[in-house]
Amino acid sequence: MTDIAGLLRRLEKGGIPISQAIKEAMMSVDIEDFTDYDTEVFYVDRPVPFMETDQGAIKTISAPHMVATLLHHMELKAGEEVVILGAKGGYIAALVARIVGSEGVVRVLDPSMDAVLHVRSRLTHWPTVETRELESVDVAPVAFPGEIHRVLITGQLSAPPTWMTDRLVEGGFILAPIGTKGSQQLVKIERQGEELMPTELGPVAFGPVDVRNAEPGPMNADELADLLELAIQTCEDLELIEDEERYALEDLVVNLRDLPDDLPPPGEGGMPMEEHPMIQLMWQAAPSFFRLWPMLQTMIHPNLAQPGAPDLDDDEDDGSDFQP
Repeated sequence: MTDIAGLLRRLEKGGIPISQAIKEAMMSVDIEDFTDYDTEVFYVDRPVPFMETDQGAIKTISAPHMVATLLHHMELKAGEEVVILGAKGGYIAALVARIVGSEGVVRVLDPSMDAVLHVRSRLTHWPTVETRELESVDVAPVAFPGEIHRVLITGQLSAPPTWMTDRLVEGGFILAPIGTKGSQQLVKIERQGEELMPTELGPVAFGPVDVRNAEPGPMNADELADLLELAIQTCEDLELIEDEERYALEDLVVNLRDLPDDLPPPGEGGMPMEEHPMIQLMWQAAPSFFRLWPMLQTMIHPNLAQPGAPDLDDDEDDGSDFQP
């Protein structure tokens, strides 16, 4: 195993809370057991792929700082039963299983059979981990336990499935990245009596739970409108936009949402690009739209923090802990 100890020291130095239980789990579970891809990037605190579909969608194991953050917020104890929605290659499931111990149970659910088979092949010697395919994220699996105590959702959803929230016991909670593809918050949703109490823990950037939703393709009108609304709000918060420009962009959002639902994205359906209504609307909104384009690109492909990366400018830690 490459120098995980050095990585953990850098994460702690970067402000990531890591309990002794999490540290021991990450020291004992080898990332290389869960992917055939090069894991060098993992040790500079980046996500590492574990699977690619025939359509080109990539599924990754989260960067170490996010793995540690998720485990921290899960508040795991020995003997607990934990549900994980989203396979993440089986790595996080193994860490959770290590923390909850032989008396605990980890149930991994994923809507991709390929992801399920991958996890099963990597966790053959982990008897406390069960892995099942979901027919749909919104449909409870057959004969699933009636009460849920801890849920970790490892991919973007607009909201947690109702069948999960309905089964949460008192004090139980769901930890999930909630939002759109371009804007998410890590949210802890706890059952308190009849109420579900959400607590936002900070912005995050996860791919969707269902790998099929991660397959590359052109952006449709509603997706572009969502991104524009977020960009407009961000510019307003930072006082970077004039009223006239904001009005023009808000009109563009309205016009995009008024396009037919069955309109294919640009580049599909045999329509010339220059004749596509989305392209025409964007040209009409120029230059306001194009001034926002760099921000939209950043929202589509966010630059993620790397608190566990070697700091080559730090005399106390010059990166010598990192061994490729």
